[in-house]
Amino acid sequence: MPAVARIDPKTVFSTEEWGRLTSRSSLRGLWLVAHAWGTIAACIALVTLWPNPLTWTIAVMVVGTRQLGLAILMHEAAHGGLHRNQAINEFVGQWLCAAPVGADLASYRSYHLQHHKFTQQPEDPDLSLSAPFPITTESFARKAIRDLTGQTFVKQRLPLFLSLFKRPEAIDGVTHESFVAKGRDKMVRFLGLNALLFGLFCLAGAGIWYAGVWLLAMATWLSLVTRVRNIAEHACTSTGPDPFSHARTTLASPIERLLIAPYWVNYHAEHHLFMYLPCYRLPEAHRLLADKGLIARMDVRPGYRDVMRLATSGARSR
Repeated sequence: MPAVARIDPKTVFSTEEWGRLTSRSSLRGLWLVAHAWGTIAACIALVTLWPNPLTWTIAVMVVGTRQLGLAILMHEAAHGGLHRNQAINEFVGQWLCAAPVGADLASYRSYHLQHHKFTQQPEDPDLSLSAPFPITTESFARKAIRDLTGQTFVKQRLPLFLSLFKRPEAIDGVTHESFVAKGRDKMVRFLGLNALLFGLFCLAGAGIWYAGVWLLAMATWLSLVTRVRNIAEHACTSTGPDPFSHARTTLASPIERLLIAPYWVNYHAEHHLFMYLPCYRLPEAHRLLADKGLIARMDVRPGYRDVMRLATSGARSR
């Protein structure tokens, strides 16, 4: 199937508007990464100084969302948006964003650009994330329970961990890069960065909270908010020819931005329309599209509760 249609920004924005939207700030990109880690550190400090069920719950939820934030900033690096210097962009995206949460910038970029090219088409590598919807409320509840009990985390990470003990495939005497080799490299980076994090936690007198907050958040809340994010972005959107309708924007409240949608990830329709805009320019792109009367062509929802009602309105159960 041919790639999805692209919108020429010159037909939508003036030269001045487009210049403003596409302007990038390397300092701002680095600040976002620092903000993610600073928020994580603040949560660890909170639960270290005042350890109780309330602060622990808040810390797990906020840290899990900032872990998603690191993945979102890896996504920004995949589009070259963290820093104008490519080497810095790649280093920060890989080692400060991707590796600590078990991702890999290069492999992510490869398939993610396919997602943009074939959004909501059979060739879309992310189609399986949206195709099953709508589902029943009961079906989503089962998935959420698996997320919050760590079952999703184990299912996703165990094959990568087991790859440490397997050898790369050899064909005709030549060793080829394979899932095993890629999985091993990804897991080695993940374990190495997390060993470093554990050491830093210990030096800060918060070693117990490495497992009690950082790992627990990754195994529970991160899985759930990643699922909600994936649902909000493309579930129950159009597979038709209009690129304005292939992704959804959700108008997140401050609490939703804190606990579900960091770093403007909720402006997903705008990102798909103009994918090389820096994430911090997406709210302005949304305002301009509204001013130009183009919002009616987009799926814009007032909040994540509304999206979840839509996504769980079906009779199918998986």
